[in-house]
Amino acid sequence: TLNIGYQKAALKLIVAKQNQLFEKQFPHVKIEWKEFPAGPQTLEALSVNSIDFGYTGDAPIVFALSAGKQLNYLGYEQSSRQAHAILLPNQSSIKSLADLKGKRIALTRGSSAHNFLAETLKQAHLSWADIQPVWLTPSDARAALDKKAIDAWAVWDPYISAAEIDGNAKILFESTDLPTTYSYYLAQPNFVKNHPKDAEKVLAVLNQSDQWINAHPSEAAEILAKSTGLDVKVTQKVIAKKPKPNPVAILSSEAIQSQQKIADLFYSQKLIPNQIDAAQFVWKPAQ
Repeated sequence: TLNIGYQKAALKLIVAKQNQLFEKQFPHVKIEWKEFPAGPQTLEALSVNSIDFGYTGDAPIVFALSAGKQLNYLGYEQSSRQAHAILLPNQSSIKSLADLKGKRIALTRGSSAHNFLAETLKQAHLSWADIQPVWLTPSDARAALDKKAIDAWAVWDPYISAAEIDGNAKILFESTDLPTTYSYYLAQPNFVKNHPKDAEKVLAVLNQSDQWINAHPSEAAEILAKSTGLDVKVTQKVIAKKPKPNPVAILSSEAIQSQQKIADLFYSQKLIPNQIDAAQFVWKPAQ
């Protein structure tokens, strides 16, 4: 059995699931799909060996490794330059990042938005002590923003595209103004150690999926809409923002440094208990 952890917005994985790409690549293996609401839950499942590999944004991995979870980086891909944003209610009087001082900002604890907000505050010369973080899941944060129970929301796509199309929120700041970020595929250490050839096959399937998405953007938008329950206009916008092509590769030195920078930032801001060396968790296939 190959157990795969995915999220509603893990585009390559949900397209591979719909098109049975893993079933074709692993014809004599039972493929099991397990859905998780976000990265932290995916990594928890990995660490207790209930999945073989899964997908997440950048920050959850740093939290997991700092907490002593057993994980290996399998591969990475570039995130959209517009992958994250700070959203405000339409009538908000907030005009600049400096205006976030003292404000209630919703985000999902341990998610990629955690790193995005940390970088955004750094840009604004603010610290965590200057804001009131409100820890909410995306669905709860969306409801809180609509009711103006929070002042701002740090979140990732497709929630940004949905808010833009619905027209009941506006963007204060986007990740286009920050360094490039990456998303990652993480594996159970025993999986990559005992099945290195299968680990390489997993990366090959993900790249097959990427090629299919680029060749069939309309169908990919339909698949994403079905997975997320979002309007197809929203998912078309998400796919239009996607880097093309966007291959999955073994971690480069830039991707490792990106994770190390997040770890160093989080440790310096006392967001994680232990410092980590990201490079020591990177899987390298045998030459």
